[in-house]
Amino acid sequence: MPKAIWNGTVLAESDKTVIVESNYYFPADSINKQYFQESNTQSTCPWKGVASYYTIEVDGQVNKDAAWYYPTTKEKAKNIEGYVAFWKGVKIEA
Repeated sequence: MPKAIWNGTVLAESDKTVIVESNYYFPADSINKQYFQESNTQSTCPWKGVASYYTIEVDGQVNKDAAWYYPTTKEKAKNIEGYVAFWKGVKIEA
């Protein structure tokens, strides 16, 4: 089962991930919310839509904007709407 791990802590774990452009997207209900803080950062993908970000904090260590999700996607990306993906050193074990 795929897991997202950072700083020795499992941030998300699910057997219902979706892979898009080599990124694992985890269902929103599979993330350990205590490590996630909403960020004001946003970015835009031409075919997915506007992404929002989370900053991750584990044991006092902060990883700014290390997770992103699309609260509302464009039509071609509906399968990942609300799903969370990771970067900035977060490791995916599949």
